Amino acid sequence: MKKPVALVVDDESNILRFIRANLRASGYEVYSATTGTEALEQFKLANPNVIVLDIMLPEMDGFEVCRRIRNVSDVPIIMITARDDIQDAVEGLNAGADDYITKPFAVEELLARLNAVMRRVKSNIAQTPSDKIKIGNLLIDLAQRQVIINGQTAHLTPTEFKLLTYLANNVDKVVPHEELLVSIWGKEYKDCTHYLRVSIGRLRQKIETDPGNPEYIVTCSGVGYMIRNVKQV
Repeated sequence: MKKPVALVVDDESNILRFIRANLRASGYEVYSATTGTEALEQFKLANPNVIVLDIMLPEMDGFEVCRRIRNVSDVPIIMITARDDIQDAVEGLNAGADDYITKPFAVEELLARLNAVMRRVKSNIAQTPSDKIKIGNLLIDLAQRQVIINGQTAHLTPTEFKLLTYLANNVDKVVPHEELLVSIWGKEYKDCTHYLRVSIGRLRQKIETDPGNPEYIVTCSGVGYMIRNVKQV
């Protein structure tokens, strides 16, 4: 069985060695980089299944590396921040990261987060009889893991796809924040509302004609979110 490939990017050699050794011991093939520019080069070379990406890097910071990778790939990305700053976390999630972890961290925490993002990639989405969900001009093809809006393909990360599908399977029903967080991210994320807020914002940017005045994904203030059954134009 082929080993999963991880790309680890950090300019601190001791952190890089620590992560690399533990991922190899956990069955990963590991590539590494110490600068933003090298990270993009190694990404093209390695075609990784997951990326562990430090924010503070020489030449190009992790936010910009993440944005550039997101332009061409939906590979899961976990960002590393040196301080427990919610703004760093939100900026990372807005750049397209799937998760983040704060230094210093235990190997068990890193592996748990890696396993969580890998599960979201591999998880079986609840299927409809036709393997497709159609809401207005929004088409979710579950078999192909593809989203088409107004005839154009929307490029979603695995987390965004799972979130959109979960909402679409509950059309015209308000899904509470905690239910979404536990179902999409896991029970350990049930209080991490910023994950949900940022992901909903990114989804709206990708499927709404006017993200500031959303037609599909409606906020039910203080409760949760709902996909409205929009009529096809």
